[in-house]
Amino acid sequence: MGKEKWIYPYLHRYRWQFFLAGLLGTMTILFGAGLMFTSGYLISKASTQPETILMVYVPIVGVRAFGIGRAILSYVDRLTGHSLVLNILSKMRVRLYKIIEPQALFLRSRFRTGDILSVLADDIEQLQDFYLKTLFPSIVSLIIYVIIIICAGMFSLPFAIVLAVQIGFILVVCPLASFFYTKAQNEKLKMGRHKQYYQLTDAVFGIGDWIFSGHHHRFIRQIRKQEQQMLSLETKKHSFVNWRDTINQIILGTIVIVTIAWSNGLSINGEMSPTLIAAFALVTFSLVESFLPIAGAVSETTTYNDSLKRLNKMEMNDDQEKKAAVLFDDKRPTAPVSLGINRLFFGYLPNESLIQDITLTVEQGEKVAIIGRSGSGKSTLLNLIQGALLPTSGEVRINGRLAPELEGSLPTIMSVLNQKAYLFNTSVLNNIRLGRPDASDEEVYQVAELVQLDQLIKALPDGYKTNMQETGQRFSGGERQRIALARILLQNTPVVILDEPTVGLDSITEIKLLKTIFETLQDKTIIWVTHHLTGVEKMNRIIFLDHGKIAMEGTHQQLMNSEERYRRLYQLDRPLS
Repeated sequence: MGKEKWIYPYLHRYRWQFFLAGLLGTMTILFGAGLMFTSGYLISKASTQPETILMVYVPIVGVRAFGIGRAILSYVDRLTGHSLVLNILSKMRVRLYKIIEPQALFLRSRFRTGDILSVLADDIEQLQDFYLKTLFPSIVSLIIYVIIIICAGMFSLPFAIVLAVQIGFILVVCPLASFFYTKAQNEKLKMGRHKQYYQLTDAVFGIGDWIFSGHHHRFIRQIRKQEQQMLSLETKKHSFVNWRDTINQIILGTIVIVTIAWSNGLSINGEMSPTLIAAFALVTFSLVESFLPIAGAVSETTTYNDSLKRLNKMEMNDDQEKKAAVLFDDKRPTAPVSLGINRLFFGYLPNESLIQDITLTVEQGEKVAIIGRSGSGKSTLLNLIQGALLPTSGEVRINGRLAPELEGSLPTIMSVLNQKAYLFNTSVLNNIRLGRPDASDEEVYQVAELVQLDQLIKALPDGYKTNMQETGQRFSGGERQRIALARILLQNTPVVILDEPTVGLDSITEIKLLKTIFETLQDKTIIWVTHHLTGVEKMNRIIFLDHGKIAMEGTHQQLMNSEERYRRLYQLDRPLS
């Protein structure tokens, strides 16, 4: 199925270019064979001291013609083949970009970063190798094989059968044996590398948890151990390849010896001139040598299949996501949204849990603060809720449905105000309109007024049309966050996640921004992750995480009355009055 989408359409679309590339490859090998044949004949004929130079004039011209022609055809063949393949790969990369690019706008992407990294780093390049190292050489080799057997059969049918068997061993038996042996090795290598992509990208996202949990040394040891395993597999694979190539060379030598013996027998019987013995030996060596790379090319087809399956799966997921997004756009979530977390566990390594047995329910309109010191698991829990990480066990449900089933429509359910607002190289109007691209200018003006930016923007040189490249530095941290808040108001999702949006702001700016946030989002569900307690008294519920577990839970007043630890923390972090 993957081939139908990522191979066959291009074979059909560029069929004439493929035909030309195959023809040029075949002609290159035949000209090389012609060069060896005429060279062998010329050497043998010249050694007999011919009566006149005219007796060797034709072979001399042939050597020159085949030598020059082989070089020209080889260059044109490579130019045509690489041009064709690069053209196909450019189309594939555009196609892949169109699948991935829309997901870049959403934190809750259907694809994990490890998947995307693996596809970009390996899979497209593997398809390039498929065309250059497997498809073209295999087609050319089959053509040359048929030509050799037909030509040999014209001289001797038994000799043709012997050649067919011997060359068939190089062309069929060795590639099949190599395929079955390296299939498991390639699968292990691919899975090992893919696992490393997952672990490395997840570790980048959770670098804070790794450092503060004190397990980063364990992670490094694990990576080194995996590298040693990959090296061991590569060593075994290379050892097998060396033995396989040695056997092929022995068979090649045997074929040349058989050819010399056959041609010598014909010469003794007077059926062939002795000057042709060297010619047949050299042309056999040249032609059969072109079959040697096939075993290595065929053995890599398992890697191509793995790449095709992953690309096909990604495209299939993209189609499903588009259908889900269209379905959800037609039915925007006006009904209450309930978030349920049940027995949630997560760890970057086996037998390790950065999130441990968290069960939580958040109803529509509820305001929940998730607090705790750095490294307690707040950001990890937030990533699990957003779908950026997959839980080790447990589940996240939205209105009773598993979150992965709603990934295509999650951006219409949940929006995020991060620690840092990104301003792009476009107008202020367009920067705010990123929240909802189809929003009218009046709607942008309205949300800018709600977040108290209207007067500031109007004072800019070109107002809302001022380019951020000119004025981005004029905005303070608080003003940047207000632009991000305006985007969220345009997006108008029932659930809003606040990921420490006041980090780096002074206390007065922080209090003013929080006041604006709570006023403009008063009808929304808010999940607020923070490392200190300014403004938490406005929350309906406070959840205190410690080492990945819920250590305290309740309203601000309940925790103040019953939890001495919370009371001390609040007093130390008392907001300015």
